[in-house]
Amino acid sequence: MKLSMPEMPPATLLTALGIYNLLPAIVFLPTRRRCDQSAAEAAFMRRDPNVSRHDARRDFMQDFIKEHPEARGHRHWNTIISGGVASHHAGHIPAWKLAIEKLMSAGLLDAIFATATVAAGVDFPARTVVLTGADARTGSGWRQLTASELQQMTGRAGRRGRDKVGFIVAAPGLHQNPQKIAELLHARPDPLISQFRATYSTLLNLLDAYGNFAQVREIAEKSFAHRDAARQSTQLEQERAENEAKIKIKLEQTACQIPLSTALGLERLVSARTRIQEAKPQTRTEVLLRWLDQAVQPGRVVGIGRSGKRLVLVTQRRDGNIVGIREDGRSASFPLQRIGRVYSPSYPLRDEATEEAFEEIHARGKELVLTEPRIRDVRDEESDALGLIEDMIQSILPSNLSSEQKVKCTRALWEVMSEAEAIQRTTRRQETLRDQVWQPFEQRAKVLTSFGYLDFEAEKVTERGRWLANLHIDRPLIVGEALESGLFRTLDPTWMAAAMAALSADEDRDYGEIELDDSLVSSLAQFEETGFRVSSEEWKHGIEPAPELNFSAAGAAARWAKGADWSTLVRETRAEEGDLFRMLSRTGEALLQIAGLRKAHPEAARIAAVAAEAVLREPVR
Repeated sequence: MKLSMPEMPPATLLTALGIYNLLPAIVFLPTRRRCDQSAAEAAFMRRDPNVSRHDARRDFMQDFIKEHPEARGHRHWNTIISGGVASHHAGHIPAWKLAIEKLMSAGLLDAIFATATVAAGVDFPARTVVLTGADARTGSGWRQLTASELQQMTGRAGRRGRDKVGFIVAAPGLHQNPQKIAELLHARPDPLISQFRATYSTLLNLLDAYGNFAQVREIAEKSFAHRDAARQSTQLEQERAENEAKIKIKLEQTACQIPLSTALGLERLVSARTRIQEAKPQTRTEVLLRWLDQAVQPGRVVGIGRSGKRLVLVTQRRDGNIVGIREDGRSASFPLQRIGRVYSPSYPLRDEATEEAFEEIHARGKELVLTEPRIRDVRDEESDALGLIEDMIQSILPSNLSSEQKVKCTRALWEVMSEAEAIQRTTRRQETLRDQVWQPFEQRAKVLTSFGYLDFEAEKVTERGRWLANLHIDRPLIVGEALESGLFRTLDPTWMAAAMAALSADEDRDYGEIELDDSLVSSLAQFEETGFRVSSEEWKHGIEPAPELNFSAAGAAARWAKGADWSTLVRETRAEEGDLFRMLSRTGEALLQIAGLRKAHPEAARIAAVAAEAVLREPVR
């Protein structure tokens, strides 16, 4: 249950921990802002009385900025030096986070206020871990921490070689829930999630390396990402083997030398007979509706009502109803049950052909009416089909058996029907599992084929596909189409950096409101058109379309590529330094990828190389 207690101020919390000899500590907070505020407040309210540690921190930072000048003048500089505390989260640049980690490892900090993400990738010593709740903040709201996340966080408690035991403290707070924390600490870790995905680059590289879809499919099925499907498939294979063994034993006991395929063939024939029997129409209405469903198609004229005198030219079928045009030009919509007659001709759906269609029906009406089926005829047809299947069932046994042996073996076959049915069900389930694994690859293969990067029928990567396979970037298909259309050749290095930032950045991340040049807006609009073409094709094949371009990232990247210094960029964008750093790093990496296409797209590669050099300068490494 949650404890509705007031939150303990950061300085008070650290004082209490110090009294019980529980420092240094990592205090986990749900948001970046809370981390920064708590560190600043704690530093303001408490001063580290140890002068030597104060001097050691100052000396360390003075030496550190010689190698990492981007950390000079950081807004939290005094928080570290005077207060002996710091905040640590993804909003800080890597150099600053590195300084915090080194200070903590050297024993020069009393506490770090951090978000949950710090637990996953950093290992620095702390005697105590303080939990302020069991929830985490996301871009779409709050969510509960997973068992693995909480166990990673609490796993930071205890300094190797210095503490015999680490401590976990649940700090008071309005949303604190010690019971939930205890449950998560004792829960099983969350299952590992594979990062293997059906991407365009993955498919192209695998197909180019192995030469056919069957090999790619086999690799996908064996991947860790589909371990659950593989486990189910193994279980199904065991079930199949067990049922096959049962069939063989039963047939051997009757001394019938009948192969397994015969038993399975009998099951398929019996299944077909069952489906026909279940589908047999029982009334004239069922027969008529089934026939109308097949006969009434766009372009045909139908008569409405029992008399069938009101004519309608069918234009489409929608939501179970028939839609068409009356003789007076008005539209009509009605169910199949209201149709009294169907005429055989099929007319083109053009305005000038409509009048001709009605005139011909009036002139030759009776001879053009399609004959409705009779229930007796339909039953006779299906009885013939059933008779054929019965004959096949009788003839499935070897012809050299005596009458007595046939009776005996027929009885044996019917006795293994349940196992044969189980084998067929198992086979269908295995095929379904394999299709689920392969479907995302097949969808992307069809999209790539539509743009000429792959030949689906030949199962071959085209020349265009080979250079696209080398682009390990976000939204490679949009970039590939932009390259093919020559769009990149029209950009200068600054605009290319901006375009790649818009493609590489997270869609929902805000990088400020730097005004965009009209020519840049025009270029980005062309990239949007390319993205729309790609997304339309993806949508057609059931793939979730790529996110929209991030125009704020384009503005920030253009400003940086033009030569703005880091502090100016941070001030103008008002974005978190860590977010800017990651966006520009991804942009620079993407530009380097394009710069590597010197053979396929030499001019775009040249411009990209210049743009990459402009983006990947200090502090963006």
